[in-house]
Amino acid sequence: MLKLQIIVGSTRQGRHADAVLRWVVPVAQAYGAFDVETLDLRDWPLPFFQEVVANMGDLADPTYSDPSVKRWNDKIKEGDAYLILTPEYNHSVPAVLKNAIDSVFFSHRFRHKPVAVVGYSIGGTAGVRAVEHLFQIMLETDAVPIRTPTLIPMVEQAFTAEGRPANPVLQASLGVQLDDLAWMAKALMAARQAGEPLPAAVRIRAALGRA
Repeated sequence: MLKLQIIVGSTRQGRHADAVLRWVVPVAQAYGAFDVETLDLRDWPLPFFQEVVANMGDLADPTYSDPSVKRWNDKIKEGDAYLILTPEYNHSVPAVLKNAIDSVFFSHRFRHKPVAVVGYSIGGTAGVRAVEHLFQIMLETDAVPIRTPTLIPMVEQAFTAEGRPANPVLQASLGVQLDDLAWMAKALMAARQAGEPLPAAVRIRAALGRA
C-alpha cells in the first residue's frame, strides 16, 4: 500500500489546521489506497535552516548538523505521496513549513513523488496564493505537484458541528485530489523502480567536469 504523509504546515496556537485535519485524515484513510501518517510540525521542532554541504557527512546518506534534521529527512523518505495542509501568511506559506521543506536538503527525499495541497484561510481567498507559492517551492525539490488543490475559504465556518464540510464541493474536491494523488504515486513509484536519472544539478556539474 502507498504511504501517504499528511504534513500539517501550521504550528500556531488556536490554528484552524486541526479542524481541517479532523476532516481530511478519515477521508484519506477510508479512500483505501493509502497507509496514512500525519506529520504535525508541532512534533518536529526543526532548527532554523542553515545546512551546508560541509556539515552533512556522507552525501549518499547525510547526517546533517542536527540529529532532528536527519530524523526528518529519514521520515520524509518513507513517503510515497504527500498531502500538505497550509494556511496563507502574507501571500505565502508559514515560515515553519518552508523551513521543514528547506531542511530536506540534498537528500532529495521528495524527488519524483507527488504532492497535493489543501489550502485554507479565514477570508475568501482560501489560501490560494500560499498554494501557488507552495507549488513553486515543491517543484524545486523535484516533487510533482498535483494540479487541483482543495481550497477552503472562510475556514471558521467551513465545517459542521460533526466536523463535516458545510459545502459539498469540498468533499468532491478532496476525492478527486486523492484519485489523482494515488494514480500519480503509482506511476511515479513504477518509474523510480525502473531507474532514475541523477538530479539535474549533479549532471550539469558532471558535464562541466565539476563532479
